[in-house]
Amino acid sequence: MPDVLLKIFRGDREGGQTADYQVPVAPGMVVLDALHHVQKHQAPDLAVRWNCKAGKCGSCSAEVNGRPRLTCKTRMDSLPQDKPITILPMKSFPVIKDLVTDVSWNYKVNKKIPGFTPKAGTNWRMQQEDIDRVQEFRKCIECFLCQNVCHVLREHDKHEQFGGPRFFVRVAGLEMHPLDGVSRVGLLKKELGLGLCNITKCCTEVCPEEIHITDNAIIPLKERVVDEYYDPVLRLVRKIRGG
Repeated sequence: MPDVLLKIFRGDREGGQTADYQVPVAPGMVVLDALHHVQKHQAPDLAVRWNCKAGKCGSCSAEVNGRPRLTCKTRMDSLPQDKPITILPMKSFPVIKDLVTDVSWNYKVNKKIPGFTPKAGTNWRMQQEDIDRVQEFRKCIECFLCQNVCHVLREHDKHEQFGGPRFFVRVAGLEMHPLDGVSRVGLLKKELGLGLCNITKCCTEVCPEEIHITDNAIIPLKERVVDEYYDPVLRLVRKIRGG
């Protein structure tokens, strides 16, 4: 079996650097397998977060050769074998140890979003097209790769002003639910900072569940914010009504 050179980040909140590990590659091997090999044979103290190894839990997110990926779904044979493979923790979140990052900020954002609240007198009947529209958003596994790649968080550190694509997906699933009776448009504009997104589609590109985050969630939500706050006709109606 050929060997490949892995350059894996070792460190914590105070800093760190990459360390080199030679790992044999077998057919069908994924990056997470290589990390487990390092843990077993060379660095038992290497910190790696993972759970299912089936692309469903979202735990094993990292940056492989500069691209945010699930290590359990990134095959070794899809990467250049003649060059070092660099594995780093997600840049948008604080490092706890090695490849494990502190993603707790995401759960704080999640708490700001009102949950599903049915309209009064709901008869709980829906059209299939309404179900299909929101079903895509339920595929999210909270790997936070979209949060990691988003330049508003990654490069500009707007964690206090911006919710990020993962939570625009969650809001979209609620706002577009035909039986939900709560408006979250004000939350999108004032607390989640939807206007900071300039729709580069980088979040869509890295989503392992292939959710069309930009086209199906972010852009429709932006349209709702514009209708609510910037439409001159609606603004006049609200003024007449004293709203």
